[in-house]
Amino acid sequence: MRFSERYGYKPVREIIQKKSIDNDLKNSLWSLLQLSIFEKIKYANGQYDEVKKSNLEILIHSYWFHFFKKPIDNIPFSYSETLKNIRKAFFEMKWHEIYSFIEITLIFYPETVNSKQSFIQSVNNVLERECGAYRIINDDITPITSEQEIQSIGEALANTNPYSGVQQHLNQALKLMSDRQKPDYRNSIKEAISAVESICKIVTNDEKSTLGKALKIIEDKCGLHPALKGSLSQLYGYTSDGDGIRHAMLEESNLTYIDAKFMLVACTNFINYFIEKTK
Repeated sequence: MRFSERYGYKPVREIIQKKSIDNDLKNSLWSLLQLSIFEKIKYANGQYDEVKKSNLEILIHSYWFHFFKKPIDNIPFSYSETLKNIRKAFFEMKWHEIYSFIEITLIFYPETVNSKQSFIQSVNNVLERECGAYRIINDDITPITSEQEIQSIGEALANTNPYSGVQQHLNQALKLMSDRQKPDYRNSIKEAISAVESICKIVTNDEKSTLGKALKIIEDKCGLHPALKGSLSQLYGYTSDGDGIRHAMLEESNLTYIDAKFMLVACTNFINYFIEKTK
């Protein structure tokens, strides 16, 4: 993870790739296409380096017809030349075109190469590793992170400028969740809830304050719907009991990116709420 990401100088929407694909993710996706499909070319009747009658002929025709929307008689005779054209086009695509290209690949996925499910799992693993905001679900590229979620995290980081302790916990939670070499979802969740605890201490002006005490002050001062108060309390209960997050763990955690992202977004929503309510 680079300096700008570690210390919060890079915009959240660039760390969580919602409307972009950086070079690391693009290179990885191409490598999976190459390893799983394009290197698995097989030629019929002893032919060599010909697209026609190869096991990838239908897939390549689908690219030209459905994606590039060019005449299929413009497909080069040579497979090596065809692959060069596909590769060049891939690295010139916009982020959303790359995802459309992968969807076309899934629709016409050749049966004679690596299994489709194995390819899907590999793509999803890379998307998680590189903090892509999408996953393949039922052969469709589906968003798992909304613009509202990204906005909530960004607003919380901006709103907590006057509160360095809170902001430090949020930056650390984001860093641990989005670390592309070694993500730490368990400690990301701990940092997110610690940010909520820190804002509670500020709201109550009490270093030993708890979430419950802060909620009571906001309830008395500003009014707080019982259902909202209950949801906040239940969230804190989850972090106290769920998967050993706040106590010693005897076995490896099964927490995922989805768990860490949910907690970070939930906590930033609450922090933004607390700050607005107590202005």
